[in-house]
Amino acid sequence: MNPDPKHGREETARSQIWDIGAARSAAAMQDDDLDGDTLREECGVFGIFGHPEAAAVTALGLHALQHRGQEATGIVTYDGARFHSERRLGLVGDNFSDAATIERLSGSSSVGHVRYSTTGETILRNVQPLFAELDGGGFAVAHNGNLTNGMSLRRQLVRAGALCQSTSDTEVILHLVAHSRRNRFIDRFIEALRQLEGAYAFVCLTNKKLIGARDPLGIRPLVLGELDGRYILASETCALDIIGARFVRDVENGEIVVISEDGVESLKPFPPQRARPCVFEYIYFARPDSVVHGRNVYEVRKRFGGELAREAPADVDVIVPVPDSGVPAAIGFAQACGVPYELGIIRNHYVGRTFIQPTQTIRELGVRMKHSANRGAVAGKRIVLVDDSIVRGTTSVKIVQMMRDAGAREVHFRIASPPIMFPDYYGIDTPEREKLLAATHSLEEMRRYIGADSLAFLSVDGIYRAIGEERRDPVRPQFTDHCFTGEYPTALTDIVGEATKQLSLLAEAG
Repeated sequence: MNPDPKHGREETARSQIWDIGAARSAAAMQDDDLDGDTLREECGVFGIFGHPEAAAVTALGLHALQHRGQEATGIVTYDGARFHSERRLGLVGDNFSDAATIERLSGSSSVGHVRYSTTGETILRNVQPLFAELDGGGFAVAHNGNLTNGMSLRRQLVRAGALCQSTSDTEVILHLVAHSRRNRFIDRFIEALRQLEGAYAFVCLTNKKLIGARDPLGIRPLVLGELDGRYILASETCALDIIGARFVRDVENGEIVVISEDGVESLKPFPPQRARPCVFEYIYFARPDSVVHGRNVYEVRKRFGGELAREAPADVDVIVPVPDSGVPAAIGFAQACGVPYELGIIRNHYVGRTFIQPTQTIRELGVRMKHSANRGAVAGKRIVLVDDSIVRGTTSVKIVQMMRDAGAREVHFRIASPPIMFPDYYGIDTPEREKLLAATHSLEEMRRYIGADSLAFLSVDGIYRAIGEERRDPVRPQFTDHCFTGEYPTALTDIVGEATKQLSLLAEAG
């Protein structure tokens, strides 16, 4: 935690936030909305400079990043004279697969975005990349992350006369750049970044440059690649693989990468800090075939399973993954304990969230539309279910019951991450703390709630061992792991302000 006077006030406010949440009704745990019982992906960004088929390449890159956001997508290109923008609700393949759309996006430089809305409604005006004509030329920006002082900055900008066109925190960066009085664009951009708190990976396009930037702690990922001598920025290496590009390196925490006709320039305008990347990239968000900070995600997830098997063994006949996110950890668990691995649950990949209608009957069948028991693999057997996380627990309840209905003799549950105790404010859409099962229930209460014969989570230290890092400093760990520990690595200006307002209202009501 930050050793400054301001930190003490922040810690008090955080405790107040959680106390307010704990006082709310625990009945929220009974909410049967399966789509709420998961961690929502953040967003994915992509950019390429100087390629003759920039829009087509960007569409392919975004397709590889689709797992990071499925609500909306957009591409902005520049052809040397004009910017062109196509922003749509829905999936990349549904919006950028036809030649006519790609032809409208003329130009050799491009930025793109896939979105899951953690701030701002899912409406077209919030779809990124956002674009504005500024003094000196156009500016398009795509953002992965969340600004923890975005609302505060927005209020200040509106009071100063800014006209906001969206409800997204990303729009703040456009206004901050526009308000800067620095002469060079890059200096205006840096001045804007210095005012931001929270997590960000920006990919921006101007008349002459493609710019990438990571927050000083490197919470959200960003990589640099190269294709036919042209440089690329992307959230993950899987976006490079799909287009046959070469991985060059990770963009460092606090680094700004400026790509132009002169090549790649690296700027580091912030005081050096130890990187604190988000550990959930390894647990859940990154695609298994991506390499994050030099580590293959699939191999790390298998090691999570291996550590889990050593920490919480079980005398069972079969290891069963909860697909798809639990598969690598289940493989690692099975290899470590020498118990057979079986696909005891089959996932239906052709059911989307929009298929589940808001009626109680269909909602009760929701998990069966997404997952089906493979009776032959589990009937009469003692099984361990392996999943990557438990959020609210409602899906876990149904999965356990599904296995019992399929004839499993014993159903044990193992989670390849620590209990999620605290909400995220850096781009992951987690429920409020009172809706997190682990925040309101003991381990035994959680076990009874989901109906398992036993329940265990991977420890925080186990996470670090699997990744290959030591928790050298328990107060400032190597990764951003606040969902497990409550150790938020940055100021939470908007959140603390909201807690203060809530406490004031409660006091008045009392």
